[in-house]
Amino acid sequence: MPKYRYPNKLPFYKFLIKSSTIAKNPIPFHNKWFNEVGDTFAIKSPFYGHIVLTRDAVVTKHMLQKNHKVYYKSKIQTTYLSKYVGYGLLTSSGDYWLKQRRLIQPAFHKEKIQNLVEIIDKAINEQVKNINAGGFVELYPIMNELAFEVVAKSLFNFSAEKETLKRLQFIIEKLQLFIVKELRMPYKKLWYTVSGEIRYHMKLVKESRNIINTIIDQRRESKEAHDDLLDMLLSANYEDGTSMTNEQLIDEILILFVAGHETTANALTFTLKLLAQNKEALTKVETEVEETNVKNLMPLQEISQLNYTKCCIEESLRLYPPAWITDRVNIEDDKIDDYVLKKGTIIGASIYELHRNKNYWDSPEVFKPSRFFEENKKEIMPYYMPFGAGPRLCIGNNFAMYEMILAVNTILKKFDISTDNDTIKVNPLITLKPVDVKLKFTLKT
Repeated sequence: MPKYRYPNKLPFYKFLIKSSTIAKNPIPFHNKWFNEVGDTFAIKSPFYGHIVLTRDAVVTKHMLQKNHKVYYKSKIQTTYLSKYVGYGLLTSSGDYWLKQRRLIQPAFHKEKIQNLVEIIDKAINEQVKNINAGGFVELYPIMNELAFEVVAKSLFNFSAEKETLKRLQFIIEKLQLFIVKELRMPYKKLWYTVSGEIRYHMKLVKESRNIINTIIDQRRESKEAHDDLLDMLLSANYEDGTSMTNEQLIDEILILFVAGHETTANALTFTLKLLAQNKEALTKVETEVEETNVKNLMPLQEISQLNYTKCCIEESLRLYPPAWITDRVNIEDDKIDDYVLKKGTIIGASIYELHRNKNYWDSPEVFKPSRFFEENKKEIMPYYMPFGAGPRLCIGNNFAMYEMILAVNTILKKFDISTDNDTIKVNPLITLKPVDVKLKFTLKT
């Protein structure tokens, strides 16, 4: 019998007495316990067995990269999430995940994404036209609309009706909110069943799948090329020459919608707010945007010129990583550092806390885009994981960066932005959401 050795333990009762407050926002509690108990600690739960929480880079890299084959996504993602968003790249594990990843990866290679840049840029420009100059406005809904349009146009280009996409957007947002409720408060499951909430949301799942299925069928029948992601996914072949079924395509497309639009909307909201708060950085970005703008470049060439803008986005992703926590379960006993973990241990790595860990970052709470200058990158990259790490690194990371650079560029070409406060509140749902962020857009003269 192996001698299991867990990190410092936090008594379960401490977790239990605060559970309803933790369900609303776990971040302050994680922070308090990391500071008191250590960068990695364990809780013994009567429901889930041992749970380990970490903000340590070695432990995080071990489970995501070094020994990733032993660590599968937990039931939170594979069972609960897949019920609503299908069994795609985000929610699958093992051989099936690997097969899907190999099939889809080429569609997200830099060269392929470059073909999409024109579509992305056009969608952003259309959205920025709709921003009203004037008083302070809630920023997240504007960025959410923009990011949704970009994903929708990149996936389907011109083959879906606006009303259909609006309905899809409504459904996806409803599902995301309910998923969080179900995950945070599992003890209310009976109530969700009795009250009809689960039934209502499963009906929405069916409707969303039908919408996407119709779009796929129409595309299969049409002989036109759209140069969008749907074209790439339809033409992708497995090693045996077969391609994805409609069901598989729906799974992957739902995942791309869920993972691809909310995370970017969050990141853009945080980035613009941080820039409005940091006048020096904002001035540098505006200068870079102006200098690039006069060169009359293609969108892809613009991206390569906007280096300081990219550093600001990277620093924003450090402070407020949309994928703020990730979890895994070991499928066999494993040793990490001095710890010996029993098979079935859930490990949660707080990327949010890792990115603010004083052991790795100088003045971690301060917005310093210069950290990401080329000459400083080597030192910090081992501790920087906004898109995850290892083989399950986010497949859309290049897509997201291109989109965010172009969005900041387009917005600051047209508007001056300002804020009237220095507070940023967050709501850690499945992704880290900004709360009550208001900005003022003033047309440039």
